[in-house]
Amino acid sequence: MLQLYIGNKNYSSWSMRPWVAMRQLGIEFEEVPVRFDSFSPDSQFKQTLSALTPVGKVPLLVHDGLAVWDTLAIAEYLHEQFPSAGIWPTPFADRARARSLCAEMHSGFGALRSLCPMNIEASLQAVGARLWAENDSLRNDVARIVQMWTTQLQTHGGPMLFGNFSMADAYFAPVCMRLHTYGLPVPPAITSYIERVRALPAVQQWVQAALTEADFVAFDEPYRTHR
Repeated sequence: MLQLYIGNKNYSSWSMRPWVAMRQLGIEFEEVPVRFDSFSPDSQFKQTLSALTPVGKVPLLVHDGLAVWDTLAIAEYLHEQFPSAGIWPTPFADRARARSLCAEMHSGFGALRSLCPMNIEASLQAVGARLWAENDSLRNDVARIVQMWTTQLQTHGGPMLFGNFSMADAYFAPVCMRLHTYGLPVPPAITSYIERVRALPAVQQWVQAALTEADFVAFDEPYRTHR
C-alpha cells in the first residue's frame, strides 16, 4: 500500500498536490499526517520524516520500503506505477507541456509563494489588495499564471488545463486556493477555472479536512518546509 506523508492541510500546498492527484484519479493510498509543530532538528515533524528521508520534508511517498520525495519525483513515480491512471495527459506533446508547466511552478513564482502562503481557513482579500498594489513581482507572477492557464484552456477547450484532469491541475490547485483566499484579480475565464478546480471532489475533501483540523499553526515561511 502506498503511504503519503503530508503536513497540515491548511498550509501544506506541496502536500496538497500529490494528495489531490491520487485521490481524484482513484489511486489508493494511506494518508500519514505529520503535524507542523516545529522545524528544529529535535521537533516531532523532523524526527518523523528524517527517519524515512534525508531531506526531512513533506510530501513523502513510501511504497514497498522505497521513499520518494519531492512532488515532481512523486508524480513521475506514480506515472510509472499507474500508467493508465491519467497522472499525465496521454498525447506525448501534452505530457511534455504539462511537465514543463509543473516544473515552472516548482522552481518559480517566488513572490506569490512567499507573499501569499496557502491558508485555506482564512479570508485575506484586504491583505491581497495591499500586496497587489505594492508588489510588481506578485502582479508579474499572476500575469504569467493567467497566460499559461489561458493558453491551455483555449487549446484544449477545458474543463481542465489539458481537457481531462491531470497532475497539472493538481499542481496548480494550491495556486487556485491562494488566488481565491487573497482575492487577487484575474479574468473571468480564469475565475471559472479556479472554481472548477475548487469544486473537484478531491479538492473539496482536502478543504473540508483543512477546515476541521484541530489547530492552526502560525509560522513564517511554510513553503520552505516542503516541496
